[in-house]
Amino acid sequence: MSYRFVLPLILAGGFAPAGLAQIAGDPIEMVTGQVSAVDASSRTDAVRLLEQARNQYALRGTRRAYDLKVAFTVKSGGITELDGDWTMEDVFDTRQGLRWTATGPGGYTITRISRNGMLYGDDTGAYVPLRLQEARAALFDPMPSAENVNRASIRTSIVARNGVALTCVLLSSSGNGMITAAGRRWDESEECIDPQSGLLQVHSQVPGRYYSYDYSNAVKLADRTLPRQVTVNEGGRAVSTITVESFTELSAADAALFQPTDKMKSKGRPITLGGAQKVSRTFGPNPPARTTMAQTVCVFGVVTPSGQLMEAHSLQPSNPDSAAAVAAAKQMSFAGLTPPGQQPQQFFVFVIGKFSAAR
Repeated sequence: MSYRFVLPLILAGGFAPAGLAQIAGDPIEMVTGQVSAVDASSRTDAVRLLEQARNQYALRGTRRAYDLKVAFTVKSGGITELDGDWTMEDVFDTRQGLRWTATGPGGYTITRISRNGMLYGDDTGAYVPLRLQEARAALFDPMPSAENVNRASIRTSIVARNGVALTCVLLSSSGNGMITAAGRRWDESEECIDPQSGLLQVHSQVPGRYYSYDYSNAVKLADRTLPRQVTVNEGGRAVSTITVESFTELSAADAALFQPTDKMKSKGRPITLGGAQKVSRTFGPNPPARTTMAQTVCVFGVVTPSGQLMEAHSLQPSNPDSAAAVAAAKQMSFAGLTPPGQQPQQFFVFVIGKFSAAR
């Protein structure tokens, strides 16, 4: 059920991450100045900082029963489905399992029950809407796993946000960890953390998409601290605002909550929410001619278990190649990314498209 970010890129069309140019300016991008390569010692410090921040979101690691209630409002302007007000609730009991539910606009509902190694579900849609998966991604394991971090190239940068110095850790699988050029690169994810509190402040899988965490009046359970609010920004504007309404410990959850209905049992294996994939693709001359310059657009969407790309949209909407990038992404085949015989899974996909344009 948890969300994990997958660092390795799927390469296609000759667009190697080692040749990616620095990103164009985004009003929310944190890393725009000097970036430092890391030696063995500073890498250890960066990994430790990531682990400290990640641990706050490993809620079930407390081994305590809890009830988490969340509300979020989607204002995407129609670029994704089901704009409007949502509610979501997670009930967890160490002995009984996990039950999560959500309701959204247009009568959308979903229920998932995980118990004794079995998963049951019932929902009114053919797949889980992007903004619902996004809300869960923001609050459950939003950061790269320890395994992915250990394989990643790392660079760091010190930035200021609201008068506080943050350490931003840039992660990539491109082997460019020793590059010290200013600014973030297209192949780098970004985790900006307050080193004093150890709390994640900004999480960005790709340029143009950012989760901003606000811990004012934060909610706590045991040694875990959750933000009161998370704002999702795409293309320079807020598209979703996620509010943690309550996070309370339970002595024991109601056992009836974890009993699947006959309808759930008859439906078979429900869709689970997987991690994210990055796909790089060159459009136009391949390789680009010397007389051309690269324009890069990232298309974001969800891939269903059948390999269908849904709710695809550009994270650089002002780029003149945005419409072409979305159209090209919709023509790509994502079949086979979910191995046959496994639990049906949908995941986020980022198609980083490089266009050749005359100088």
